[in-house]
Amino acid sequence: MGSKIVGSGSYVPDKCVTNKDLERIVDTSDEWIVRRTGIRERHLLEADEDPSKMGIAAARAACADAEASPGVIDLFVVATNFPDMICPGSSPFIASGLGLDQVPFFDLKAGCSGFVYGLAVADGLIRAGMYRHILLLGSEALSRVTDWSDRKTCVLFGDGAGAVLLEAGKQDEGVLGSAIFGDNDKAMLLHMPAGGTKEPASDSTLESGGHFLKMEGAGVYRSAVPMMESATRSALAAASLDLADVDWIIPHQANIRIIDSLGVRLGVERDKIITNLDRVANTSTASIPIALDEARKDGRIKSGDVVVMTAFGAGVTYGAVVVRF
Repeated sequence: MGSKIVGSGSYVPDKCVTNKDLERIVDTSDEWIVRRTGIRERHLLEADEDPSKMGIAAARAACADAEASPGVIDLFVVATNFPDMICPGSSPFIASGLGLDQVPFFDLKAGCSGFVYGLAVADGLIRAGMYRHILLLGSEALSRVTDWSDRKTCVLFGDGAGAVLLEAGKQDEGVLGSAIFGDNDKAMLLHMPAGGTKEPASDSTLESGGHFLKMEGAGVYRSAVPMMESATRSALAAASLDLADVDWIIPHQANIRIIDSLGVRLGVERDKIITNLDRVANTSTASIPIALDEARKDGRIKSGDVVVMTAFGAGVTYGAVVVRF
């Protein structure tokens, strides 16, 4: 028995912030942002919007796409790095909004690789016979942890959510192979210094900006490309497939230069790599499922297609999953 994706859904907020909008608040330009990142706009929550609304909407859309009611779900997993509350997280609030009654849930934190990690975990649990229908969600409200005065990071991020419904399937369909890894020596490449138990919230952490996401851009670039390449090749080996067997690659939507460099290292043509970061920016754990949902809905991903999803994120974590649709 394997696991297959039977439905997908996504959601981004209505508010759209373009590069031209950012030119008015920080020292940057549309030309610089597009050339360095490939991003042209991002969608952000309004200040009074509840982040859980994104996850609820994306999850409902995934269930509707699968023509399944939330009542069939027997496990709910939310991949997120910045939950609604440090305790109890995001999953209980989204589960409540979905009307899930007595369904087990948990948050999974694995940087921007969270959705890929979640696919590997969900597939393993289904293969073990513990669950038959798992709802997996990636959801991030990165605007709430972004320093909008820092031109190096504020141009990169957007808010959004993406979900898939997995169910038990045949061995030769759905998830064919996965590979997840970690490198704790690089833990500080992406981090938020304050707000945890190591450095609890205080007047000094607020003054120092310790509650904003920090990133070492050059280090991320140097690590992300070879790590995602390695993970992709490992996942394909686990699936007993080659790159020639792959119809589509969906990488984490972090930066177009990272994505293009990954394609070169893999020897994959640009038209086989699915991207949408020009319109939604980097939405962390939500980036792959949003791109996946768009490509399924617009007909690019068809029945029988082999798709590789690969990501790199804080921790650092990296991995890839091979799926046949």
